[in-house]
Parts: sequence; C-alpha cells; structure tokens
Amino acid sequence: MLEFLTGTGLAASSGLNAYIPLLTLGVLSRFTDTVTLPAGWQWLDSGWALVILAALLAIEMVADKVPVVDSLNDVLQTVVRPTAGGLAFGATATSDAVTVNDPGSFVEHGAWVPIAVGVVLALVVHAGKATARPVLNAGSAGFAAPVVSVLEDVASVGLSLLALLAPVLVVVALVAMVAFFVWAYRKIRARRRLRKTRKNAVIQSDPLLR
Repeated sequence: MLEFLTGTGLAASSGLNAYIPLLTLGVLSRFTDTVTLPAGWQWLDSGWALVILAALLAIEMVADKVPVVDSLNDVLQTVVRPTAGGLAFGATATSDAVTVNDPGSFVEHGAWVPIAVGVVLALVVHAGKATARPVLNAGSAGFAAPVVSVLEDVASVGLSLLALLAPVLVVVALVAMVAFFVWAYRKIRARRRLRKTRKNAVIQSDPLLR
C-alpha cells in the first residue's frame, strides 16, 4: 500500500513538473540512504542523468512562468510529464523502502503495469494544469502565470518529498492541491464574469458604445 502511495505522489508531482520528482529520486538515491533504486533504475542517480535533469528543470521553470509560453510549454509537456510519471511510479512501486529484491522476477510479472498507472496519473494532473492555466492567465491578464507556476513547483517538490518520506500523507496533499486549484479556477472565472457584466452595463448605459 505504501509503495502505491509513493508512486501515486511522484506520478502526480510529475504532472505538475516532469523533472522535480525524477531529480528528487536521483539526488536522494545518490547522496542519501533514504532511497534505494532497483537495478534497472539506477541510471536515475548517475551524474549525467542528474545534470541533464537539472538543466531541463531550469528551462522548464523559466518557460512555465511566462504567459503564452507556458501554454506552449504545456503542449510540449503532454508527452514528457506522463512519461516522467510512468518512470517515477515504475521506479518506486516495488516496496515500502523503494527496493526491488528480485528485479528479474519483477519484470517477468508485469513491470509495465506500475509504469502505465504512473503515466495515467501524471496525464490527468497535467491535463488539469494545462486546462486551468489559460483561464487563469486570461482572467488575470497574465499576472497569474508566475505566481501559479511557483505554487506548482512548490507543490511538486513537497509532494515528491512526502511521497518518499511520508507516503501516508500523499492523499491529504493531493486533496489539498485539487481543492486549491478548483478554488483558484472558480475565483478567476467569477472575476471574469463580473468584469463582463460591468462592461455590458457600461455599454447599455451609453448609447454611443452600442
């Protein structure tokens, strides 16, 4: 059960940012005893993998904070984030300690299943993020982009750490994250409706604007 929560947290985190959970896994595996990656996934803590992930994360963090560019980035990330979610879930869905005692047996008994689950989970979160971001940008004249992006990055880091260090709290974190984005989405929509109503009222009151 705990391994499933770990994989779920990392996959959901990947839906927000593809590189944070993978980089977290790699760093903790390479420099601490908190994470022990299976034999087939040890490339994640190699030096070159960490450098590449860090570089991609830097690019992602900049692109995701610029209005319009963030939406274009979301289109490109439609493949990357679910893939990262599948990798993160597959690397951690084997035991509570994120360890595979018999990697060969694990592969024979359907290693693709946790990967597929991770892909789906990350895709769902990514779809929600990609759908909400244009609405938030339009409703705030683009000012919401950097703020929301920072919050998403923080949520991705927090969710990744919770998934690895306290997986039982993943459910609480996911519920809180969904509640926040629903609240933000509704608030922006309400502001847009109010502005539209006021604009229509001004037009109706001034014959020259009709």
